[in-house]
Amino acid sequence: MERLWKSDLEDGTFKNPILFADYSDPDVIRVGDTYYMTASSFNYIPGLPVLTSKDLVNWELKNYAIDCIDYPNYDIPQHAKGVWAPAIRYHEGYFYIYYGMPDEGIFMVKAKDPLGKWDAPVLVLEGKGLIDSCPFWDEDGNAYIIHGYAKSRIGFKSHLGIFRMSWDGTRALDEDHILYNGLETQPTIEGPKVYKRNGYYYIFAPAGGVKTGWQAILRSKNIYGPYEEKIVLTQGKTVINGPHQGALVDTVNGDEWFIHFQDRGLYGRIIHMQPVVWENDWPIMGIHAVDGCGEPCLVHTKPNTGASVTPCYLEASDSFASDKLNLMWQWLGNPKEGFYSLSERPGFLRLYSVNPTGKANPVLWECSNVLTQKLVCPYFEAVTCLHIDALKEQEQAGMVMMGGHYAYLAVRLVRGKKRLVRGLSYDSEDGIKEKTEQVLELADDVNRVYITFAMEAAGETPVFKMYYSLQDTSAASRVWVKVDFMPSDHTWVGAKIGLFANTYDANAQGGYADFEYIQVSPLEGKL
Repeated sequence: MERLWKSDLEDGTFKNPILFADYSDPDVIRVGDTYYMTASSFNYIPGLPVLTSKDLVNWELKNYAIDCIDYPNYDIPQHAKGVWAPAIRYHEGYFYIYYGMPDEGIFMVKAKDPLGKWDAPVLVLEGKGLIDSCPFWDEDGNAYIIHGYAKSRIGFKSHLGIFRMSWDGTRALDEDHILYNGLETQPTIEGPKVYKRNGYYYIFAPAGGVKTGWQAILRSKNIYGPYEEKIVLTQGKTVINGPHQGALVDTVNGDEWFIHFQDRGLYGRIIHMQPVVWENDWPIMGIHAVDGCGEPCLVHTKPNTGASVTPCYLEASDSFASDKLNLMWQWLGNPKEGFYSLSERPGFLRLYSVNPTGKANPVLWECSNVLTQKLVCPYFEAVTCLHIDALKEQEQAGMVMMGGHYAYLAVRLVRGKKRLVRGLSYDSEDGIKEKTEQVLELADDVNRVYITFAMEAAGETPVFKMYYSLQDTSAASRVWVKVDFMPSDHTWVGAKIGLFANTYDANAQGGYADFEYIQVSPLEGKL
């Protein structure tokens, strides 16, 4: 199968980004010869993805650390909430992931096997506004968490905090207090990652804001400071804006690399990698360094990890042949058992027409039963085959491009007639609403519809298009459905492709739709 995004150039070099996918706020560690990555998942479930690599360039999604957010309000999507900026560490035989939830506190999950079942989350410190938590176990037997603050919850930002925790990592031992104030020199400092080297404690932390910021380094001989500071990576003359927030990781031969994100708007926060060298006990990242501050590279020699790796890719297509959902899928909120089945009709994904909101005329923004996946390349077309015979009155099923606003094509049963409708979200005083228009009334004997979403190149920018077909997916059979819409990010999350079935009645009627497949193929276009 063709790779959707090719970072490994297969000539001993790689090109950035290494992942053209929204793995926001990445953190990476090496254990033995394997690298493990996790990232923010916000309100999307399952959460805390676990990706693995042998060479830091080719990554595969292998697992998730949590299968729900165990608070009842997350049964309805809680946009801008949930799991923020995790840190993954390996300590005394266990993998740990620490993460902040801005309305609840700092949590920890752990596992002996990161690709197996993780333990239930433990609330380490309760409190609003505590985010971006990173643990550190020191040689003297003390353990700490250093973290950021969310102004929207606590009233201030641009500070880092610290508190001691128990050696087993399960609870705070003292009160949280301010460790560093970046208001004057490192505004919006956040996302700290803690390391120790040559007697220095280092805090790697982004500052300056997601779209326009930089990577800062703090260092001190005492974990409580005071800290010296230095900016070590900026955009410079490159097109890679805001290069920051990520992880320092080494190879088996001692080389070091920095993995970080770049905000790409509708695509979310995609993942880059920079070489790292040290000078006078300060790291220098990227290339073309001036006074110890580098800029991101676009192409570079691959890390020497000692591994021979066959190039791999993130999956986006699905034939629904498995009895479990492919790992690329995440629900918009906590899932329920009655949302779907892969066994009722083998080889098909059956989505039941439910209404988790309990409201009349629900909007998809509030429906946890929307099944989503990340965009994994810049230009593409995604095709699904939707079987519609089992829909009941006031039920609909289709495909959505979900973002800050969203658009969808769906088949809705209204007064006994199957109608192809175009939906579009909009802002109102009461939040996000939807407006729909009928595109076509389908004949009674039509039992399937093909829907295609395309992100096509138009010069150096993408353009979004929606198509339908009643016969097959060939270009000649498609009908373009014009919609004044361009996907966008929302609340720190990139746009996503989604499949759904729901009802416009407050109570479910018992219908469903079957999705035969989704096929995602790359299209040509300048990045």
